[in-house]
Amino acid sequence: MECQRNISEFFLLGLSSKQSIQVFCFMFFAFCYLAILCGNLLILISIRGSSLFNQPMYYFLSHLSSMDICYTSCVTPKLIGDLLVQRKGISYESCMLQVFAMHFFGIIEVLILTAMAFDRCVAICRPLHYMVIMSRTRCHVLIWASWAGGAAHSFSQFSLLICLPFCGPNEIDHYYCDIFPLLKLACTDTYITGVLVVANSGLIALVTFVLLFGSYVVILLTLRNHSAEGRRKALSTCGSHITVVILFFGPSIFAYLRPPTTFPEDKIFALFYTIIAPMFNPLIYTLRNTEMKKAMKKVWCQKIFSEEKHN
Repeated sequence: MECQRNISEFFLLGLSSKQSIQVFCFMFFAFCYLAILCGNLLILISIRGSSLFNQPMYYFLSHLSSMDICYTSCVTPKLIGDLLVQRKGISYESCMLQVFAMHFFGIIEVLILTAMAFDRCVAICRPLHYMVIMSRTRCHVLIWASWAGGAAHSFSQFSLLICLPFCGPNEIDHYYCDIFPLLKLACTDTYITGVLVVANSGLIALVTFVLLFGSYVVILLTLRNHSAEGRRKALSTCGSHITVVILFFGPSIFAYLRPPTTFPEDKIFALFYTIIAPMFNPLIYTLRNTEMKKAMKKVWCQKIFSEEKHN
């Protein structure tokens, strides 16, 4: 079946049409993106340059940082650039690519967060068998499974959009190409497509959130039998994970687990899972993590010392 498409470009309406708000947003999101890049690169280099990389939790954290960079780079640079121009155009091909990339890296991040919750659950509930259960081979398998899951999800979402006919309005009421605003522009009945999107993205977000919530309930119940110091250390680590999960999954569930329609609040909620959560991840995983702070001091002090010695 040949796809009918009479338009080659979409126009993004962005967050606001007011010049003063656009200037503020440009400075704010430029700062956010710089913080995301610097924070996640700092985590990546610190973990890869220390013995923490051999520990499953930090192995997953290094991959999470990589996905944060890739995921937010699908949207934020375009958003920042559009705040400097009047007409915020994006080609049809780039729009479809953005949809694919957002769902691809987004689901990988969701599955890595799930793997991290499983890792913490094993560490606290089965500490004597931890290194056997969370072997490096199993960690590799979980990462590859996350990539496979991201590919399967993004291809299914992409296939729902790619053959929709777009022959009328081409203004997207959003700051990036999202599925529901695109369905609104299609010149055909998209009810079934919308239901399939909800069944795919919405249920993935809900099921994953329930699994994560369940794992932390199990962890909290298990901590009752631990010493006060053990509870404090475990709660500090799990608290970081829970904060990330709430920041990411709360807005995601609102965005996708509902009837296929659009609301003015969608753009505000989307900021949380596309920019705000990736920006806070490095702070949450470093400032509240003693081992991470020690590793960062060791790695960066060694680098500074070696450079001074070389000079």
